Amino acid sequence: MFSIVDVETTGGIGGPTRLTEVAIFRYDGVEVVDSFHSLLNPHCPIPPFIARMTGISDEMVETAPDFADVAHHIARVTEGAVFVAHNAPFDYGFLKKEFAWIGLPFERHRLCTVQLSRRIFPGLPSYSLGKLCRSLEIPVSNRHRAHGDAAATVQLFERLLMNDLQGLIRFGGVNV
Repeated sequence: MFSIVDVETTGGIGGPTRLTEVAIFRYDGVEVVDSFHSLLNPHCPIPPFIARMTGISDEMVETAPDFADVAHHIARVTEGAVFVAHNAPFDYGFLKKEFAWIGLPFERHRLCTVQLSRRIFPGLPSYSLGKLCRSLEIPVSNRHRAHGDAAATVQLFERLLMNDLQGLIRFGGVNV
């Protein structure tokens, strides 16, 4: 089982930066069997360049739930699943930080679709999500929003599974 995740944030992983959006698709290797998506109130201003990139404004998150209010949903959708994300250290690091701030552990096995793509699809011009999806003809809607990027990552992960002739990804375990 895999949980394919994307988050939007107020900035980089270090310091007091917070989540503004999370999307998770629970994927059994054949189809999406569960999902969760929510805007989150970061309780701090969203920097203008982040707001321009994501389209997420302070007004949009003003009445959104706090991370603590949705943590149980995130834990449920990711429990017992391998955490998969495009640049997994970023998304995983943010979720781990948010869980720590509310006093809860968050430990999941992880796979990074950037690293997997470099090994399974060598020689592409770029491994950024948008350019990689363009190279592989994967449609991406609502770029730089958690739901759109996570949905594209589901399709990317499906392609990675289909083309993993070296056995880099195994069901029941991770060897990347």
